[in-house]
Amino acid sequence: MFLHLGGDVLVNQQKVIAILDLETAMKNTASESFLNSMKQNEKIYYISDKGKEKSLIITTEGNYLSPISSTTLLKRSITVVEQEE
Repeated sequence: MFLHLGGDVLVNQQKVIAILDLETAMKNTASESFLNSMKQNEKIYYISDKGKEKSLIITTEGNYLSPISSTTLLKRSITVVEQEE
């Protein structure tokens, strides 16, 4: 099944490695450094306008900054798993 990350972006749920809350992640220097490194190396896709990002989704195919909260994405992913069963 696919997980809707926002905008027109869908990813295969099996390829999702992590969904991070940006506000919490930015309190950790290692996470902040990791995110800045991805931005500098252009290995990140912006789904929302800059400044409106709420979560970072790390997948095997790329990294996404989404305007949708990590809590909402978690709920969507659980719903997708339940539908598969």
